[in-house]
Amino acid sequence: MSLKELLPGKLGYGTAPLGNMFRAIPDQEAAATVEAAWQQGVRYYDSAPFYGAGLAEERLGEVLSTKPRDEYVLSTKVGRVILEELEEGARELGEKGGLFEHGSPHKMLHVWTAEATERSIEDSLKRLRTDRLDIVWVHDIAQDFHGDRWLAKFEEARTGAFRVLSRLRDEGVIGAWGLGVNKTEPIELTLSLDEPRPDGFLLAGRYTLLDHGHALQRLLPMAQEQGVGMVVGGPYSSGILAGGTHFEYQEAPAHIIERVTRLKDLAAKHGVSIKAAALQFSLAHPVTAAVVAGATKPSRIAEDQAALNETVPAAFWQELRAAGLVSPAAPLPYGV
Repeated sequence: MSLKELLPGKLGYGTAPLGNMFRAIPDQEAAATVEAAWQQGVRYYDSAPFYGAGLAEERLGEVLSTKPRDEYVLSTKVGRVILEELEEGARELGEKGGLFEHGSPHKMLHVWTAEATERSIEDSLKRLRTDRLDIVWVHDIAQDFHGDRWLAKFEEARTGAFRVLSRLRDEGVIGAWGLGVNKTEPIELTLSLDEPRPDGFLLAGRYTLLDHGHALQRLLPMAQEQGVGMVVGGPYSSGILAGGTHFEYQEAPAHIIERVTRLKDLAAKHGVSIKAAALQFSLAHPVTAAVVAGATKPSRIAEDQAALNETVPAAFWQELRAAGLVSPAAPLPYGV
């Protein structure tokens, strides 16, 4: 089954913020946000053990356990095993150093072997309070976490997680599997393999209105040719396209702020919300099956739904193209 057939609707809810990404949020606010997503009709939820060392999965599971299991699609990730032991000192997370400093203090093992993959799935099922996962992503086997060692981690996943997930899919235990990463290269490498074959991928931050040129060079043509679907994670580029100050999970540099200002000015000229422009841009590529946006406030979910349904005039996309604010290779709505 393709991702487009599996996923219910174009908008999913990404739960990284529920792991106390950037800030600690109260349990009640986290629960209210998931409930708001449900009430707004969102039926695809994505999580990961990495998000707050299990905290996001626990918070998501608490709310979704009250909902009919057949009415939503659930994905999580493998690559981190959460231990009972508590972490001492700051976590070593490559470029993402302080991302979840407010999350659970439990120690994480970063491992993509077959044994760790099966354990990770079992633990996630418990935290999520469910009996099955619809999609499993292989998480973060990329340069941003591992630097020059990323190819060794990729090989660990290829001979471990990839094969376990392929077997589970073939047995009907999960519906689909793929990679969940912030870089294009691991997905390109996976798509060039003879085995195992992924069903899709979750690409975070690399196919956004602000940052998409690299993905269009090689990855997306490969995916389109092979019929592999994409879930776009981080469509607001870590928040900078939604009124925040972060880009790539850090404070945005001056040149990014300048580009965002140009995008916002153009959107304002056409009476378009920047959120609508961001979501509808990411969805315009034929490989995209859905976008997954994160939120920690219930009101944000309604904003996302409104942005998805907002009418954006063709003239906006035409001027966006003419101003050089999108790649010439990027598909735009209305065939612009």
